[in-house]
This record gives sequence, C-alpha cells and structure tokens, in this order.
Amino acid sequence: MNRSAVPAPRFYPWQDRKGDFSTLKALVFVGVFLPGLWLVVRAAMGTLGPRQMIEINHQAGLWAVRLLLLTLAVTPLRHVWRWPELVFVRRTLGVAVFAYAIIHLVAYAGDLAWDIPKVISEIFARVYLTIGLMVLILLVPLAITSTNGMMKRMGGLNWRRLHQLIYPIILLAALHFFLQSKLGVTEPIVITAVAIWLLAWRLLAAWIGESRLATLPATIALGAAVTVATAFGEALYYYLKIGVAFSRVLPTNFNPAAGIRPAWIIGGMVLAVLAIAILRRFLPEKKSSRRSTRQPGLTAKTDEASSQPRETTA
Repeated sequence: MNRSAVPAPRFYPWQDRKGDFSTLKALVFVGVFLPGLWLVVRAAMGTLGPRQMIEINHQAGLWAVRLLLLTLAVTPLRHVWRWPELVFVRRTLGVAVFAYAIIHLVAYAGDLAWDIPKVISEIFARVYLTIGLMVLILLVPLAITSTNGMMKRMGGLNWRRLHQLIYPIILLAALHFFLQSKLGVTEPIVITAVAIWLLAWRLLAAWIGESRLATLPATIALGAAVTVATAFGEALYYYLKIGVAFSRVLPTNFNPAAGIRPAWIIGGMVLAVLAIAILRRFLPEKKSSRRSTRQPGLTAKTDEASSQPRETTA
C-alpha cells in the first residue's frame, strides 16, 4: 500500500494531537464563542443600547484584548501550574483574538453607516484608532500562519521569529485600549499591568530560566512587585492627568471605602495563580507514555509544545 496516498487525519479543535477528545480544548473552544453569542442574544433582546454597533465594537475590542492576554499567559501558566497541556489551547485563543479584532473593526464601520472613506479618515485622524489598525495589521500574518501546514512550510525557526510579533502587538493593544477608554481607567490600568507582568516574566525567564522563575517564591516576588507597581502606576496616572498628588491616591489602596483599586485586582490575580499552582502540586504527576509504533497511514505530527514559539496569537 502506498502510504503517501493516504490523506493525513483531520484534527478538530476539541481533539488532542492523538485525535482523542480533550476536555480542556473543548472548554476553551466553546468559551471563546460565548462573548460573541452573548452579543447576539443582547441584539435579539434589544439590550445593546441606542448605538448597537458601537456597543458591539466596544465589547469585541475588550474581549480581543482579554483573549490576547490569555494567549500570552499560556507559557508562564503552563510552567507555574505545571500544566504542559495548556500549550494546546494557545492556537484557539489566538485565532479568537483575530476574529474579535475583525468584529471590532467591522462594527466601527457599521456605526459610521458603512461610509468607508469616513472610516479611513477617522482612523488616521485619531491616534488611538491608528494604533488599533496597526494591531490588526500585525495580527494578520499570525492568523495566516496559524496552521500546522504553514508552520511546516516556513520552518520552525522562521515561524517562531514571525510570531514574536506578539510582543509589540500586546504593547500596542494595551496602549490602544488605554487611550480609547473614556469612562474609567481601572480596567485599562489592570490590562496594562497584566501585559507588563507577562512581558516581565519573559524577560526574567530569558535571564534566569523558566524553571527557576516558575517556582512559588519567584512567582510571589514577581506578583508582589507588579501589584505594588500597579498602585504607583495608578497614582502616577492621576498625577499626570489631573495633577492629584501621590499622597492622595496611594492611600486609597488601604481604604475599602474608596472602591476596588487596580492593585487589588492584580493582587487577586496573583493569589489565584498561586492557589492553583499550590493545588496542582498536590496532584499526582501523569506518566508520559509514547507509542513505539505509528499507526499505519498516519503522518507524523509535530508536538505543539516544542514546535510552537513561546507565544502566538494565532
């Protein structure tokens, strides 16, 4: 039998690399659709408000940024939580980022009554819109090269180099989100802090190694540093924006009556990461078993955990 004539097996987003059902991948695959489905439900119920397209624009952009952060978080979490299988959901998260970014732009055009010349002029007239367009443009090559076939054609090294675009993308996306926020700055500050946290993790991992940085003491130290930096960052923002003194903003982090501060949210995220890391350390380790023989007619499939780059959005 000519083995080359046998087509490669089709893998679905809810299957692992052996073709078996993966609960983790299935949950993530369903999860990335939920924000979009909720927008559809709200549209059917008429609860999107008087400017439906702009509400879709805001929500799609918000979820694009959130999913981008989750995509970037896969590598540190798989090390800190000792959960290597997390790498297999990164592609799903990345493709979802691109999809919500497209919806974000399309809804903006819809809010302007599909007047494309006006859309273009608005994008280049407003700095934060120009930055958002740059993010979308940078996401395009990552989405196009998200398949195993493109990875194989490009070669692992070139593919990883291309997908390092994730780093300027996350910085530009955080800046875009921060600049376009008008009603409040709590979430923009939190998103910026998480982006800095994840990028700092990569810089430190390149310096001292992923295994050393993934220890509980190192996780606590980095998390505490980011939490404190978030409190000072919020104080700096209000000082530069409206001239409020540091001595008036910083104490609000110790005053529950002042409301939930960005530093509290970051601190809560740190505690959640630590709690899951501690729980997983009590779980029995799975014994890795590899088949010594290949099934007839199946082509060898590169392990995503080793062939994918540190991060990718698609």
